[in-house]
Amino acid sequence: MASLLALISSLLWGSADFEGGRLSRKHAPLAVLGVSQVLGLAFGLVLALISYSSDHSVFSDVSFLLPGICAGLLGYCGLLCLYAGLATGSMGVVSPISALSAVIPMTYALMHGEKLSFITTLGIILALAGAFCASGPELSAGLPLRPLLLALGAACGFGTALTFISIGSQTNALMTMVTMRLATFFVTMGLAIKFKTLGGFKASEFPGLIFMGVADFLANLLLGVACTKGSVSVAMVLGSFYPIATAVLAFRFLKERLHFVQYIGVVLAVAGVALISAF
Repeated sequence: MASLLALISSLLWGSADFEGGRLSRKHAPLAVLGVSQVLGLAFGLVLALISYSSDHSVFSDVSFLLPGICAGLLGYCGLLCLYAGLATGSMGVVSPISALSAVIPMTYALMHGEKLSFITTLGIILALAGAFCASGPELSAGLPLRPLLLALGAACGFGTALTFISIGSQTNALMTMVTMRLATFFVTMGLAIKFKTLGGFKASEFPGLIFMGVADFLANLLLGVACTKGSVSVAMVLGSFYPIATAVLAFRFLKERLHFVQYIGVVLAVAGVALISAF
């Protein structure tokens, strides 16, 4: 169950990132990120109200607050770096490196006593290599500095945010995600007041923004739940497959050609998942 939730999470993340990258070519990445996060908060508050109506003990333990705030702010920075990088057209540089963010929470879990068998470790290595290659790394063109720095920023932001998500989810996964969005809401409102704009989006673009907000919230929530149902390391690695979904959607809708290395990446990812699931 944990592996399935993590894989669904990666599919939702990849789809949201594709839409975010597409909109960021028309609007400022900060505006795309901010509006989608506010819409995600609205969705999360609805889920929280439904949860509270059926279980009033939701707020009996609020130790999810600090991890949620940290995850929200760090994840916000990571998403901003990702969307800015995708908007440069260097998807083959930014996505693969950002996918390696899973190494940070995996390292944290291992340092805090989590044990992995040799076969599972091999599966994780294959899965990470697959996620990297399936993103279509533009190694032949070198690594231009700006996309590289944005990619590293995205990886660090995501990795540390995921670590705090796993910590907060041990208390309450849903409220950790709601706290994340509340933290980013105040940042978004502050930026909107400073720049005196809400992004200038057309009505026809709001369905995409709503999808981004809901998909990103659900992706975080499902991954948080997955961390409570099984190995944190495995969940984080399987949740890092989102660049595969982004690349496939870019191939389908933007007619971006898939390279040979991407097909190799898909094979490696599938092999890694098979080993993890079997053992």
